[in-house]
Amino acid sequence: MKQTKQKKPNEIKELLGYAGKFKSLTFLGMFLSAAAMIMGMIPYICIWLAAKDLIKVAPNWTEASGIEKYGWMAFGFAFGGIIVYFCALMCTHIAAFRTAANIRKQGMAHMMKAPLGFFDNNGSGLLRNRLDGGAAETETLLAHNLADIVGTIAMFVSMIVLMFVFDWRMGLSCLLAAVASVAAMFFMMGGKNAKLMMEYQSAQDTMSKAGTEYVRGIPVVKVFQQTVYSFKAFKSAIEDYSNKAEKYTGGVCRVPQSVNLTCTEGVFIFLVPAVLLIAPSALSSGSFGDFITNFAFYAVFSAIVSTALARIMFAASGLMLAKTALARIDTVMNAPVLKVTDNPKTPTDNGIEFKNVSFTYDGSNTPALENVSLKVLPGQTVALVGPSGGGKTTAASLIPRFWDVTSGALEVGGVNVKDIDPHVLMERVAFVFQNTRLFKTSILENVRASRPDASREEVLSALHAAQCDDIIEKLPEGIDTMIGSKGTYLSGGEQQRIALARAILKNSPIIVLDEATAFADPENEAMIQKALKTLMVGCTVVMIAHRLSTVVGADKIAVLDNGRLVEEGTHEQLSSSDGLYSRMWNEYNQAVNWKISSAKEGA
Repeated sequence: MKQTKQKKPNEIKELLGYAGKFKSLTFLGMFLSAAAMIMGMIPYICIWLAAKDLIKVAPNWTEASGIEKYGWMAFGFAFGGIIVYFCALMCTHIAAFRTAANIRKQGMAHMMKAPLGFFDNNGSGLLRNRLDGGAAETETLLAHNLADIVGTIAMFVSMIVLMFVFDWRMGLSCLLAAVASVAAMFFMMGGKNAKLMMEYQSAQDTMSKAGTEYVRGIPVVKVFQQTVYSFKAFKSAIEDYSNKAEKYTGGVCRVPQSVNLTCTEGVFIFLVPAVLLIAPSALSSGSFGDFITNFAFYAVFSAIVSTALARIMFAASGLMLAKTALARIDTVMNAPVLKVTDNPKTPTDNGIEFKNVSFTYDGSNTPALENVSLKVLPGQTVALVGPSGGGKTTAASLIPRFWDVTSGALEVGGVNVKDIDPHVLMERVAFVFQNTRLFKTSILENVRASRPDASREEVLSALHAAQCDDIIEKLPEGIDTMIGSKGTYLSGGEQQRIALARAILKNSPIIVLDEATAFADPENEAMIQKALKTLMVGCTVVMIAHRLSTVVGADKIAVLDNGRLVEEGTHEQLSSSDGLYSRMWNEYNQAVNWKISSAKEGA
């Protein structure tokens, strides 16, 4: 059976879906905008009535009795239109700000449900730009453009009515200018040219990204004495943008934009031929006074056409920006959601078991793990080793459900991790990665992040266990020192020890360590190893290590290669066999014992 493709709602409908109870304010604002535009047309009728009254009594101008009345009417409707339009914008602005806030709130709520692995490929800066920046860009459409679109429609309907009420021939000549201008705009932005416009905008985005990358790479360019032309991505992006810009603006927009501007700014020119054709018959019929009155009205009224067309262009640009912003917002709203079971189960112990686990990353054709079966007993320390890209980090990431297995099952305490409440699972698992991130707050709050209700004494105890005493002593305000501000920064090894204090404070029975000493100098590494001993006491530990000396004492070593478990056993068992681990161990010892010999020694 053929699947029916779900039709995506248009941009306005999708945006109003985020407005919630403030949607009514948006509609009220649009209604008031339409009313304001109609009120803004009435002064032109008052001008026509005043001119008719004056011409009727000419040259005895003092006999014109309705001038004052029409003047006050024009002022009243003009001023009233401004007040109503102000109220309209107040309604749409309140709705727009609330809608943008709802987008941010819903986006954050949705991201809280996403698996942690989602954030590996989507950095905080990128997500913030997509969600916060996208929400901000929708405000123009909701706060201004929607009201202006409805107001412009009301204005156009009123214009068409007024154009044909007094003299349909003069009205038609003014309307021709509007039709020609709209046709020119549709030619530039519609049909086959819409694709060219999208290519032009895409090339602009690509050039912007390549420019940022080039600026970041300037130190490398300078070190190797290269020029801008060595950065081929930037050069090609500039050339592509230049070609697309010339093709679209020069080849497509030059003539229609000239027509558009001519018609918009020169509506009066279209009125002149009609006047010349009508004037003789008006003189002969004795209705020259009405003819002059109508001409005065249309001469003044023609200025509205350019205003209306400018509003259309502004609204169209707002729709395009909103479409782009929504596409960025949707990448966040469509993030995968971590499935939560309706009937959660409680693990019986802290053991871990991989049962024929396979996992493939989205967009990849090659599995990162394939039919891996591995058992980690409660309280046991198991090390994952193997060549880079073998699947070690992937296997460790599946335990706290950074991702869910593609096939097979991963159990903690005899229960499939999918059947454990995510909060319960996260309380049972603590993890320390090689890329540690500290918040821009005090060391106290950084450590307390793993257990917000911890006391100051408990934090100090965790820092002591993590060998952080020397860090605290040298800081001006101790554990109350702010990280990343006022020149207070920590080295990679020091940050790692703070992260270990965070894990110690959490006091979880399962520990996942991903190369915790990767970026530490020898002194920090020694302290981190001491901290790890404290952290691992009585816990089930899964550790990833490239330095094989750190896993010699593990209860079990599992060797992963190309996503498969190829060996498992103790260090003594594996090093004495003729397998991958044995070869890795021999190569590691050769690397450790290697040294640079002087030329004299070499001779």
